[in-house]
Amino acid sequence: MSGLNNDNEGNGDNEEFVVTPWEVRGKIDYDMLVERFGTQRVDDSLLGMIESRVGELHLQLRRGIVYSHRDFDLILKRFDEGEKFALYTGRGPSGGVHLGHMLPWFFTKWLQDNFDADLYFQMTDDEKFLFNPDLTLEDTQKFSLDNALDVMAVGLNPKKTFIMIDTRCSRTLYNLGIKFSKHVTFSTAKAVFGFKNSDNIGMIFFPTIQAMPCFLPSLVEGKNVPVLIPASIDQDPYWRVTRDVAPKIGFYKPSQLHGKLLPGLSASGKMSASQPETAIFTKDSPEEARKKIWRAFTGGRVTIEEQRKYGANPDICAVFAYYYFLFEEDDEALKERERRCKTGDLLCGDCKNDLIERIVKFLREHQKKREKMKDILDQVLIDDSFFDSRIKSAAERGFPDG
Repeated sequence: MSGLNNDNEGNGDNEEFVVTPWEVRGKIDYDMLVERFGTQRVDDSLLGMIESRVGELHLQLRRGIVYSHRDFDLILKRFDEGEKFALYTGRGPSGGVHLGHMLPWFFTKWLQDNFDADLYFQMTDDEKFLFNPDLTLEDTQKFSLDNALDVMAVGLNPKKTFIMIDTRCSRTLYNLGIKFSKHVTFSTAKAVFGFKNSDNIGMIFFPTIQAMPCFLPSLVEGKNVPVLIPASIDQDPYWRVTRDVAPKIGFYKPSQLHGKLLPGLSASGKMSASQPETAIFTKDSPEEARKKIWRAFTGGRVTIEEQRKYGANPDICAVFAYYYFLFEEDDEALKERERRCKTGDLLCGDCKNDLIERIVKFLREHQKKREKMKDILDQVLIDDSFFDSRIKSAAERGFPDG
């Protein structure tokens, strides 16, 4: 399979974990993913490089949530030499958006703001139609427009954000994609993505389409533009193939910053759109969010007396994870919450009630922003006509030469 399928021997957990672009299951060993994927760790040296240029570190960098990369140091070097980079990330529109989907978008906004970067955001309506037998193309196109409201409600700069729904940009993506696909053999695709003989041929070609936004900023500018992809670690297999092919068709290799995935609310830690109780969705009502948090798995003891005496375990607690990943910006306050949890001074009910207040406040504010985004959506949605003149001009200047 693409990504990693492992039995977790040696880590005390016998549950198989699977990480692919289309499936995440089990308790993830993030250290093992770095080794198997061959990525680089975001270490203190790299964090220092970022902080020296920006003046601060995003929460996801400080806490090791964004923990792995490919050539981000090269991106910074080129940036210092005057080469601005573009950002590329996306969403597979198969339904509503939950907080796990949004996690890399918050970080993407921070990158856009601090590096004044254009963002190409891909809505892979074609992918979700091809990979999900229960969805029609009309479904995924509808979800694309709906999900785009959540994307923009994060606070991205509408003048520097370009949302591409694949079926609206199909001519551009295909015309460039055939040059890319000529360099990828079926044996490579099978090895990286785990395709089977029973898979439809659209699935097999789709990784080509997923790779194309890595090169579109260069075609728009008429010169090679570095591209940085902030995304969850499960998407890395796409970029391994893309990086192999990029120089062969005249482009820079894309760089990546990989993030960990937000755990689900259940005991298994799995967050799934097909299991709504495991995630907080942006359209959830305050009452729905309240019920989900109140039922969430915690690291607490069976009785209040035991928890007062022995404390709880925040390391396995879904509620604490939401503070860690999203809802406590203050590092010292987070440490104090952890201390109180471990000593039994803070009970799970109190911790849940506090989180409910924060999430309900977030949802109310986000839903208002989401409604306002309907007025600007047409400004950020692009189609083939956006690229036509720009790509023609670049081609007339002989770019790319691959």
